[in-house]
Amino acid sequence: MPSPESIPVIFTPDNEPYLGRELLFHLDQIISAALEQSARKAPMTRGHELTELQRMASQVIAQSLSIALSIRELIRQGYLFGGHVLLRSLVERQTILLYLHLHPAEIQRWERGWHSGDAPGLAKMLDEIQKKLDGDLTVRGKDLTKAMNGLLHAKPESAWWSLVQLDVNAVGHTASKTLNRPELCDALCVVSRLIGNTSVEQFGV
Repeated sequence: MPSPESIPVIFTPDNEPYLGRELLFHLDQIISAALEQSARKAPMTRGHELTELQRMASQVIAQSLSIALSIRELIRQGYLFGGHVLLRSLVERQTILLYLHLHPAEIQRWERGWHSGDAPGLAKMLDEIQKKLDGDLTVRGKDLTKAMNGLLHAKPESAWWSLVQLDVNAVGHTASKTLNRPELCDALCVVSRLIGNTSVEQFGV
């Protein structure tokens, strides 16, 4: 375990703590591809009148890319707990994109403000997407969102995500970088790869 004195204040791309992990490499590829596609498509959103769905997609896809880049930078700096907290925001935006793509009539709710009580929650959207695509509900949305909700709302089960090895005999909750939990990095990369699942092309842009 490195001593605090040997840990850089700021990591760079050539010395970041989880450099070389396979899932992180794949995440980098997906983010790069998504940014390239966004750069090609963005000018088209400014060249003609957009539908309600296209306006929504232009906003939410850009936000998703920004969050994905934020998560990537948090991984680089070793702030894995913060990255996992941000995941729900990324997952929710990607879910909204797919849900409204499959249920275009629901765009009216989004236009009204997507208020709680009017719009479906994240778990409900995941259920509806699964039924629409698979014709069945094999995994309930509430089970898929449980860990993310626990992290976001500081529930007791969120404790596992902030634990670090302090020495050979002790663990504690980090208030800073997490440099010795590669499984947390891998989990973050797997879910963050959702950024590659939605394209503006689905909305006719």
